[in-house]
Amino acid sequence: MWVKELSSDEKLAIAAACQRFITDVLKPRFIPGQPNRLDHPTDIFGKWRGSKYGFSARYRSDDGEEFNTPFARLDHVEEHRAETRFDLMWYRHTGAWWRLYPTVALDEALRLIAADSRLQPPL
Repeated sequence: MWVKELSSDEKLAIAAACQRFITDVLKPRFIPGQPNRLDHPTDIFGKWRGSKYGFSARYRSDDGEEFNTPFARLDHVEEHRAETRFDLMWYRHTGAWWRLYPTVALDEALRLIAADSRLQPPL
């Protein structure tokens, strides 16, 4: 069976689009103007891990320790040959990933993250 893997150039383009989304949409909505609020994220970032691009939020606990919490992930659907598609995954409180939206294009996935509170940083 032939599968479409992402090239390094495709990964760079997807990461750039996701970073623009983080900077333009997520950070203004979820990073507070006042620093050191413990009930809000201090940063939001994304990174590739294999064929999956994950979104995470960084928090600071009351004792000063910092930790990351994932909240959404784009799993590349390799069997979809016509165009680049992703399964949009939700990180449950149990630590398991659940597919909420199968085989969506990147622009649709980012729109869904902006609209669906389950796919946003926990507050």
